[in-house]
Amino acid sequence: MLTNSYDLGIFEQTVRSYANGNLPIVELKGHNYPELGDHFSPILATLAPLYKVWPSPLVLLVAQAGLFALSIIPLTCWAYRVLGAVPALTIGASYGASWGLASAVGFDFHEIAFAVPLLSCSLCALGQGKFRTSALWSLPLLLVKEDLGVTTAAIGGLIIWKGNRRWGLAALVSGFIASVLEIFFIIPATSPSGRYAYLSNFPAENSGPVQSIYQTVESFLDAPETKLITLTLLLAPCAFLALGSSLALVAVPTLTWRFASDNPLYWGHGYQYSAALMPIVFAAMIDVLCRRTARNRIRGLTLLIMLGVTAAIFPHFPMRQLFQQQFWRTPSRVEVAHQIFRLIPDGDSVSASNKLAPQLTSRTTVTLFGFGDTRISTRWIIIDVAQRSWPVNSGQRNQLIRDARNRGYETVVSQDGFLLLRRAGNS
Repeated sequence: MLTNSYDLGIFEQTVRSYANGNLPIVELKGHNYPELGDHFSPILATLAPLYKVWPSPLVLLVAQAGLFALSIIPLTCWAYRVLGAVPALTIGASYGASWGLASAVGFDFHEIAFAVPLLSCSLCALGQGKFRTSALWSLPLLLVKEDLGVTTAAIGGLIIWKGNRRWGLAALVSGFIASVLEIFFIIPATSPSGRYAYLSNFPAENSGPVQSIYQTVESFLDAPETKLITLTLLLAPCAFLALGSSLALVAVPTLTWRFASDNPLYWGHGYQYSAALMPIVFAAMIDVLCRRTARNRIRGLTLLIMLGVTAAIFPHFPMRQLFQQQFWRTPSRVEVAHQIFRLIPDGDSVSASNKLAPQLTSRTTVTLFGFGDTRISTRWIIIDVAQRSWPVNSGQRNQLIRDARNRGYETVVSQDGFLLLRRAGNS
């Protein structure tokens, strides 16, 4: 019960809709809210067959772990061919334990999980001069998320620079056009608001050309310490060698929109935002080590630095929990929660607090308690009053509970901080 409605619950409702043969509807974001009006991620439909067999949020979490694991293979194989077994194993292990992947695994599920192996395959092919293969691996990024078309375009630009105009232009033009269509046409046409909501994260959205440039530069200068720490953490596991390869330029689009945003969550090193950057910097490092002039001089030192940095960073990110006893125990309070969940029949409608929602999305219609139109009545309300309240504060939450009781909801269970209400008149 450490997962959240935003994002595991949202993505499960998306995949569940696909598995039922429907376009994705996400009740956690609003009544009958179309997920394609929030992010353009139709690649999530590929999880529908697995979810049909095993309807559980665990399908998403296992799939994400598997996709990250798959991304290790191209990097390790490339390193093995040009550097040998020990460097390859060192690089593979350091990448697999890297903080960007750990942060993503430690915070729910995200569509970016599909981008990680695609980028790994594309950049490893590009580094070995396999331009057609690189372009083809980059094209599915257009189905992962709307901003990744620009990343595909960056890969296309590198392919052109390295000498293959045909496949480079194909990736560059396809990527650029896809991002423009998705951000300015497809998502607004699907969204209830009629616009791409995330443009509001950028101060320059409604400004003129000159002012936009000024505001974008100004945004980059906000919180320089946080952004510098993120860049340092990104490059340190590779002993900063990634800066010596043109492959590192593929990270520029993602870093640009993150640092130009006024949302502080994008600037730091938490959550899933850096997962797609990890295969880029590791591929760039391998590219540098492949060069004959650098291979013997700095290879040993680089591997030592890589192991040292990985070991130093590892305890500060979620994988450290694997070595803590409490991680392997189920708290008694969680057992109580699951006993209460069983009182809610399959197929019913539930309004749940943030961390309880993903426990119910596989078998009920779940909305987020305190979000959106509170007048929409579900049959059940379940709230964890012992935990910090989101998206409302505790005072607002208590008022909503009183309002629910005034509207006819009755207490079914109140135990260990969990409150289960049922609308009167239902058996």
